[in-house]
Amino acid sequence: MDGDRVEIDGGIMEGGGQILRVSTALSCLLGLPLRVRRIRAGRSQPGLRPQHLSGLAIIRDLCEGKLEGGEIGSTEITFTPGKIKGGTHVADTKTAGSVCLLMQVAMPCVLFAASPSELHLKGGTNAEMAPQIDYTVMVFKPIVEKFNFTFNCDIKKRGYYPQGGGEVVVQMSPVKELSPINLTERGTVTKIYGRAFVAGALPIKLAKDMSAAAVRCIRKEIRDLYINIQPVREPDDQAFGTGSGIIVVAETSTGCLLAGSSLGKRGKNSDKVGIEAAEILLRNLKHGGTVDDSLQDQLIIFMALAKGVSRVKSGPITLHTQTAIHFAEQLTKAKFTVTKLEEEDPSKDTYIIECQGMGMINPNL
Repeated sequence: MDGDRVEIDGGIMEGGGQILRVSTALSCLLGLPLRVRRIRAGRSQPGLRPQHLSGLAIIRDLCEGKLEGGEIGSTEITFTPGKIKGGTHVADTKTAGSVCLLMQVAMPCVLFAASPSELHLKGGTNAEMAPQIDYTVMVFKPIVEKFNFTFNCDIKKRGYYPQGGGEVVVQMSPVKELSPINLTERGTVTKIYGRAFVAGALPIKLAKDMSAAAVRCIRKEIRDLYINIQPVREPDDQAFGTGSGIIVVAETSTGCLLAGSSLGKRGKNSDKVGIEAAEILLRNLKHGGTVDDSLQDQLIIFMALAKGVSRVKSGPITLHTQTAIHFAEQLTKAKFTVTKLEEEDPSKDTYIIECQGMGMINPNL
């Protein structure tokens, strides 16, 4: 079998868990045995962390595959996929590892399963270095469903750094194939909304401060738009541990959604948290693209799997996106081209990401 294994260098480009997520999901979908070496080689703690291990475990379980080298700190794994099946699957990072990253790795696979799936994902719902669950529900979900599938995401319990303890249940039915998307018209911003939250031991005043600071910051650039950022205290029975944060979303006349978000942590002023989220949103609005820099790389695997040509207008291409494209091209027959838009406003850094998708067909339907 070894002669046919696809060899992946886990230390290049972004050099992190994303390489594992993209390559193991595609391995599972395409039935390609895989070896990933030099996992997270450049990181301060190289090798697999609990987060990555639970992602690998759910992929293994989804397709009854074989995983070797799956332990904490391991810098090399081999993975031999089986047939993707539906049903109920549980993945638990047992830490504040992000449930959203678990969803990222599992979702493309269960779309091509034989029957509907229910994923019970446990860990951090609002974690550093990953999309917040609010982002997944408010921005990722409505946009990714343009590929012609739907999913349900039920936040059972929120969990924060350092313990995690959150749980999200995702329900999805399989599809025959994915449709391509065309997101090239930004339109004008029609509304800005969001939520600033506190949980556990923190007072609601912090949420109100984050919200007010974000509104003040946006007002300097955008004067005439109604901005509604709701301060909320998460109910105690629906949150584990103590946490705070904010997400601010801009919606446009063409249905684009762009966001900025930030998490509170000990010693970080709540005004600063609100301003940080607002500044990320404003930066994403400035480049003129139809997706923000957090969504850019998350769309790549779906563009690669879809049937036909997908086009997305974006701001500067992130290293995560370059990495996702590199491995999607290495493992599938999809072809990507990234073109800088020179003819538009030269002060804007805008690109078109185009993909001729491989046209994955679900063999089970």
